[in-house]
Parts: sequence; C-alpha cells; structure tokens
Amino acid sequence: MAAYLAKAGIDCVVFERELFPRPHVGESLVPSSTRVFKDLDFLEVLEREGFPHKYGAAWTSAASSRIYGHNWKGLEAHTSVDLRFAEREQEGVAQPYTYHVDRGKFDNLLLHHAHELGAKVYEGVSVKGVDFSDPEQVTLRYGMGRRDVETTARMVVDASGRRTQIGNQMKWRLKDPVFDQYAIHTWFDGYDRRVLSKREEMVDYIFIHFLPVTNTWLWQIPITDAITSIGVVTQKKNFAASRESRERFFWEAIGSRPELFEALQSADRIRPFRDEGDYSYAMKHIVDDRLVLVGDAARFVDPIFSTGVSIALNSSRFASRDIIAAAEAGDFSVGRFRTYEQTIRRGTKNWYNFISVYYRLNVLFTAFIQDPRYRIDVLKLLQGDVYEEEEPPVLTRMRETVSEVEANPKHVWHDYLGSITSNAFVDALQRTAEPDMGVRA
Repeated sequence: MAAYLAKAGIDCVVFERELFPRPHVGESLVPSSTRVFKDLDFLEVLEREGFPHKYGAAWTSAASSRIYGHNWKGLEAHTSVDLRFAEREQEGVAQPYTYHVDRGKFDNLLLHHAHELGAKVYEGVSVKGVDFSDPEQVTLRYGMGRRDVETTARMVVDASGRRTQIGNQMKWRLKDPVFDQYAIHTWFDGYDRRVLSKREEMVDYIFIHFLPVTNTWLWQIPITDAITSIGVVTQKKNFAASRESRERFFWEAIGSRPELFEALQSADRIRPFRDEGDYSYAMKHIVDDRLVLVGDAARFVDPIFSTGVSIALNSSRFASRDIIAAAEAGDFSVGRFRTYEQTIRRGTKNWYNFISVYYRLNVLFTAFIQDPRYRIDVLKLLQGDVYEEEEPPVLTRMRETVSEVEANPKHVWHDYLGSITSNAFVDALQRTAEPDMGVRA
C-alpha cells in the first residue's frame, strides 16, 4: 500500500511493529499478484533475487479403490491432479509463472522498495491506538522506545494483519463459526520434492497433499532449490494444547502418507516448528471516514489456495485507487472507498464459497480440474481472478454437484463429505452476521 501511494506522490508513513526481516507464513503467491508487482516496478527485484518460479500447482491423496476411478455424469475423482498457469491467459499478466518466496526476505525487499519510492518507514514502532473523534484528522498513538508519542494524519490504512488492530479497537471483528483451522509448519533442507511429482517440471509446483484425517491437509512449498516449507493444517479440535503434542501431531499426520513421511525423515529440519491459529474471521466494516482496512486486517478465511497473500496484495491494489482519488479530491469520507469495499467483499465471498465447496468434498475438486468442461474456469479461480463476478458459473456448478451428493446417501462420494462446511452454501457474510455497509455508529 505504501508503495502504491508513494509512487502516486502521496505523503505516507509506515509504522511497522516488527524489525525486518522476520519470518512469516504465506510463502506461495498466486498469478494475479503479478499485476501488483508490475504496477510497482517490483518484478525486476523478484527476478534479481532469484525467487523460485511457480509454474503450477498439484494435489495428491492416498489411493482408495472405492472413491477413485468412479465416473458420475462425466466427473471422476483422481488421486493426483495438476495444472499449469500457462493454460489460461490472464489480462495484465505476461509471464506464465508466479513465485514462491521466503517471506522474511520478500517482505523486507518490498518494504525497502516502498521507501525507495518515497514512503517514510519506521520499524519497531507499535501503534497503540487510533482516535477518529476529530472529523478533520486522525490521531495515532504509538510507542517510541519507552515513550508514547502522538501524530496526526489525513487518513489511516490498517494493514496490521491478523492482529486486526483497528478492527479489535472498534469491536468490529466477527469470528467465523465454521472455519476453525490451525497450522503447524517448518522448513526442511534436502527434502526430495520428486517423491510425488509425476514429471520433473512439477518439482517446483506448490503441492497440496490431502491427509486421511478429517479436514486435514499438508502444504509443500519450494523456498530455494534445497529448502522446502512444510505445513499441516487441521481443525482446532485436532490441534494439541502443548508444543510437544503439536509436534507429535505433525509427524503423526504426515505418517498417514508413508512416502511423504519417509522423505521428510531423510531431510533436515532447519527451523523451529511454528503454529498459526484462530484463522477465520470477518469484519463488520472495512471502510469508514478516513479509514481503510486491507489484507488480513480486513478478512481472513483459510490458507488453502494462498488466499491470504492474494487478498493482501490485491486489496492494496484496489484500495489504493480509491485513496489516491480521495487525496486528489481532499475528501476522505467513507463514500470515497465504496468501490474498494464492494470489490474486496465480492472477491472474498467468492474465495470463501470456493473454499467451502473444497472442504465439503475435496474429491469433487480433483474431478473438476480434470474435466475439460470446467478445468479453465477452475484455473481462473486459482489464478486469483475472483473479484469481477458475483459468482463464477463454475462455482455454481460445483455447489449444485455437492448438493446432489448430499441428497443421495447411496452416492459413492456421500461418505466422503467433509464435516467442516456441512452448511457449505451460506454466503460468507451471512455466516458472520451480515455487516452493515454504512458508516459505523
């Protein structure tokens, strides 16, 4: 966001609580992110730094003779599917790949890039509160060493991530009652990524491995030629209380896929285990007078499909347009940010419903990827192009198919319906008490 605003000539300041570089999750980008990097003249930085190119994605699961190989209305589930981003052209995206990134390095580069474009950047500065009582300006209180300091601004963008600083201050945050996923993750050196790659060119794909534990899956993300990020995502009820028990769960979950377990046991773990929890929530409001929430500060659903980093990057792309126009007009009232609000709510709703269908019946996802009737439309979603349509037709078809499976207890897929999104087709915002789209009280 700071890079967008600074490039447009707007005086902006970043108050960053952390000291960069620092570790962060969300290491695999989606192709729509390329538009952001192109806007900001950042693509050459990504190429110069040698981040691995991500040409596609793959999904694997343990074989089951009953569920796989069964053809129903032309749909057939598969134990292994993959796709290449080059199969569908994207407007404004000239390259057939995106990137996997070491987020500590990537975020630090982007922060410095924003500074080079003209943003003032202060690290190690923690904002403690924001006061909107003055209609002419916003007052921020922040810590500087042992002192509390105040400053004013024309408006504020909350990009505080899952801390959701202003959302919590305003009591806008609404916990999602459906998605309660947690993750435990680490890095391995020397893991043989060929173990489940059908072809050599797939080695640097992102892999999602389904695990035979309810609503549990594993990510496999290349960080360098030798280092791989591995994370297990599961429901809160499976997530142990103690750190030792969590690590044991990590290995027990991976043990359900023996080929992965063996390969990881032969590799060297080079980072401590880290865990992420309390993933999913919405906000009653994401814009107000002199205020915009972006990225995880506005909404988070689930880490599947790299949705978090996709929404973070694209929300800044969309919101920056409204903010720049507001600055030119000298008017930072809430109505100035409606286009951003409508766009990002539409996109996150589509992500939410896509992920709901995925968790409800993930074998259906593999069937749709392999079916030439739907493959390109599913790829469009996975590329991150979810913001223009109220609901993509392929998502409607997936909803209908899952409903047929739900209604037929004798269907071969019926026993494989997931429990996490058993009420899968309620719109995202209805799940969390439809927020008022007007000015906050």
